[in-house]
Amino acid sequence: MDPLHSALPRDRFLPLPDHAGSSAGRKTGIEVEFAGLSPEQAAEIVRAEWGGTVTRDGPRDLVVADGRFGRVKIELDITLKNAWAEDMAAGILGDLVPVEIVTAPMAQADLPQVEALLSRLAAAGAEGSRAHFAYGFGVHLNPERPDDAATVAIARAFALLEDWLRASDPLDPARRVLPFVDPWPRPLVDALALAEDWSLADLGRAYAQMAPSRGYGLDLLPLLQDACPDTLADVPEDQLKGGRPTFHYRLPETRLDEADWSLAYEWNRWCVVEKVAADADLLATLAQEWQAYRAKLTTTRGDWLALVTERLTSARLIL
Repeated sequence: MDPLHSALPRDRFLPLPDHAGSSAGRKTGIEVEFAGLSPEQAAEIVRAEWGGTVTRDGPRDLVVADGRFGRVKIELDITLKNAWAEDMAAGILGDLVPVEIVTAPMAQADLPQVEALLSRLAAAGAEGSRAHFAYGFGVHLNPERPDDAATVAIARAFALLEDWLRASDPLDPARRVLPFVDPWPRPLVDALALAEDWSLADLGRAYAQMAPSRGYGLDLLPLLQDACPDTLADVPEDQLKGGRPTFHYRLPETRLDEADWSLAYEWNRWCVVEKVAADADLLATLAQEWQAYRAKLTTTRGDWLALVTERLTSARLIL
C-alpha cells in the first residue's frame, strides 16, 4: 500500500470538495453486500439501530421504513428471470448469494451511522469478501453528482487515478474476476485525458461508444441515462436499468469483518478522486503526463503508478 493510502483516515469521513459552489448538500446512497446473516437477521439489526418497521417487499426482499435515515432495503442479490429460479439459486448457492443492504440517500454528516451499522452487522456474524475464497462482495457508493462541469472533471480524475486505486489496494481475486468491476477501457482514458472542454453530452457519447456496459468500477450509465439519455442510443438495452443523478462507484469490496478496514477508508479513497477533480491545475498536470506516458514506447505500468503517487503526495490532499 502506498504512503497516501496508508495515511487515509479510517475513523472519519473526509468532506467532499465544494466544486465551485455546486456541491452543497450532496447526499450519498450506500449499498453493502455480505454473507453470514439472513435478510431477516440483517433487517432486524437495521431496525434496532435506526428504528422503523420491517415489512416484506415481495417474496425475498425486506424494507425497513420510517427509520431515522429513510427507507432501507434488504435483499438477496440475485438478478434472475423469475421467482422459482431465484429460489433455486438461493438454495443451491447459499452464502455465495450475498445479502445486500441499500440505504436511501444520506447526508455526509450521517455516514458515520452507516459505519456503526456495519460494525453491528459484523458483530452479529456478517462476513466480507475475503472470508471465503469464492466470495466477491462489494460496497457501492452513490454520491449525488454536482454540476455538469464538475461531473466531467470527476470522470476525468477517476480515469487518470483508476490504475493507482487498483494497485494501491488490490481487489480480492474472487471479486476481480467477476464481471462487475472491470477497468475503464484505455481508449476512454486516452479520450478523457484530452477532454478539457467536454460537455456532459460529450462524455455521454464517448462513454456509449467506448464503455457501453454497467460492469465497470465506476459505472456512469445511470448518471448519463438521467442527465443526457439521448447520447446513449447505441448502448445495449439490457445495460440501461434506469437513470439516477448519482455516480455508481462499485470498486470497493466489503471487508466489514476485518479490523483494519472501514467504510470511511473507502469513502476517503473516493474523496481523493473528487479532490483531484476540484484542483484544475493538478488535473491538467496528470492529464498531460498521461498523454506523455502513453506516447512513450518504453514505459511500464509501474512508471505511471509511481508518478501518480508522487503527484498526489506532493498535493497533500488529505490535509
